[in-house]
Amino acid sequence: MNQQLAGFAPAPVTARMENHGHHMVKVAMQTGNDLLARVGSMVAYEGFVQYEPNPPAVRQVAREWMTGEGAPLMKCSGDGLLYLADYGADVVVINLAGDSLSVNGTNLLAFDASLQWGVERVKGMAKFAGQGLWNITLSGQGWVALTSRGTPIVVDCGRGEDETYVDPDALIAWSPNLKVKGKRSFKAGSLIGRGSGEAYQMGFSGEGIVVVQPSEDSTDRLRARG
Repeated sequence: MNQQLAGFAPAPVTARMENHGHHMVKVAMQTGNDLLARVGSMVAYEGFVQYEPNPPAVRQVAREWMTGEGAPLMKCSGDGLLYLADYGADVVVINLAGDSLSVNGTNLLAFDASLQWGVERVKGMAKFAGQGLWNITLSGQGWVALTSRGTPIVVDCGRGEDETYVDPDALIAWSPNLKVKGKRSFKAGSLIGRGSGEAYQMGFSGEGIVVVQPSEDSTDRLRARG
C-alpha cells in the first residue's frame, strides 16, 4: 500500500511557498517569518506551528473594511511545513519581487506577513456597486497564495491600446497600476434563465495583468461554507 501512495508524498522543499497538486499549497515555516492565512484553511502541518486568529495587526487594518467581503485571517508562526487549502479550489502561488497586486478578498488564501498590505476602495466603481468595491492591495518582497474556482487565465492588458472587460464575479486579482472603469450590461445568464436584471463589467486599461477564474458564480464559496 505504501508503494501505491508514494506518488502523493510531499516533494522536497524548494521554496517558501509552493503547490502540492493543484488544490493545496505547502509553506515552509520559519521562526520570524510569519504568515497570514484564511481562518480554517489549515489542513495539515509538521513541526511546531502556532495560530493566532484575528491578530491586532489584522484588526487595525480591518476597521477600514466596511463591506465585510473579506475572510477572517489568522497569523501562523513557528517552524515546520504548513499545508493550506480552501474546499478543493485551485491554488495559485505568486512570488512578489517588489511588485504590487490588488486581490479580491474572497480569493486570498495566504500571504507573508512581511508584505505591505491594506484594504482599498476600487476607484470609479461606486455607482455600479452600491458603496463601491473593496480589495486587498499587497506589495513588497514575499509570497502570496490565491484561490480560483477552476484553472484561471492571466490576461496581459498589453500597452494600453485595448481595454479588457471582466465579470466582477470572475475577477481574482489585477495590477494596481491599471485604470479601472465600470460598464453597464446585461448578464448573459439573464438570457437563458439563470438570472435577470442589469449587471456591470469592469474594464481595465494600461500595462499590467488581470487574473480571471472560470466561475462567475459568487455564491459557490458561500454555499460550500454554509
